[in-house]
Amino acid sequence: MHPMPLSDAKIRSLRSQERDLKVGDVGGLYLFVKKTGSRSWRFKHRVRGKEKLMVFGD
Repeated sequence: MHPMPLSDAKIRSLRSQERDLKVGDVGGLYLFVKKTGSRSWRFKHRVRGKEKLMVFGD
């Protein structure tokens, strides 16, 4: 079973109240919503066996 990609409506409806929130998309990509309300896309991947994290905007 493969995860469903996030829809635009789902992304717009996300709100974080008391703690930071991670909502997974597909292939290591997820949306990170801070409790302050700011959002960023993050991509977790491995390079030569080491875990790396790329952050795309706020």
